[in-house]
Amino acid sequence: MLWPKHSYFRVKIARQVTVLLRTTAWRKCALFVFLFSFLVSAEVDQQKMQQVMQARYGNHGVVLLDSWKRMLDRAKNDTHEKKLMQVNQFFNRHVRYTEDMTLWKKSDYWATPLEIMGERAGDCEDYTIAKYLSLLQLGIANEQLRLIYVKAQIGGAQSKIFQAHMVLGYYPTPNAIPLILDSLLNTIEPASNRPDLRPVFRFNSEGLWVGNQSTTADPTARLSRWRDLLARVNDEGF
Repeated sequence: MLWPKHSYFRVKIARQVTVLLRTTAWRKCALFVFLFSFLVSAEVDQQKMQQVMQARYGNHGVVLLDSWKRMLDRAKNDTHEKKLMQVNQFFNRHVRYTEDMTLWKKSDYWATPLEIMGERAGDCEDYTIAKYLSLLQLGIANEQLRLIYVKAQIGGAQSKIFQAHMVLGYYPTPNAIPLILDSLLNTIEPASNRPDLRPVFRFNSEGLWVGNQSTTADPTARLSRWRDLLARVNDEGF
């Protein structure tokens, strides 16, 4: 995986982004990046989440929600690395990868953590959002977490097939090579061990990065879909 530090690579990636944004899939990715960059974490209202889960998904959903809460409780005093492992394995173990069209009958749907647990299904964006919010609840600093859109190489090192994908990166220090939490792997590897992933955007609730260059914007006043997601997250207890 390329994690550029120099202006040459920033320019190179910026040119790649321009080309990618001409395609429908990557326009969707770019829009999601700008929207998600202004989510503000809050304490979980566990009683509210329990009530909503019971109403929507019944005991089947409540069972997994209770498991999630127990996982958070067990992990709260662990090291950061153990917290990453617990959260990554929890969602990878209990959630099956499912495309939005199959699950929600929509080409692009942004599921909340409660929805991904209730359905026990979601796509790569849903896994990443749920892991990000869970790790914030465990006290990991926002600046150490970045949601990363990548081009994932499919079919081996010689393949020329790439697919839009999303992972979560944990940065022990600001300039560190991130550890990658991926819906496709239970192990957590440094980005330097994932040559199959090529980063396009990195973002969290504080900003957006292309290369090492940060940018900020606030589109929430204009984009109803993002407002809808924020409202759903809040209504469910986050």
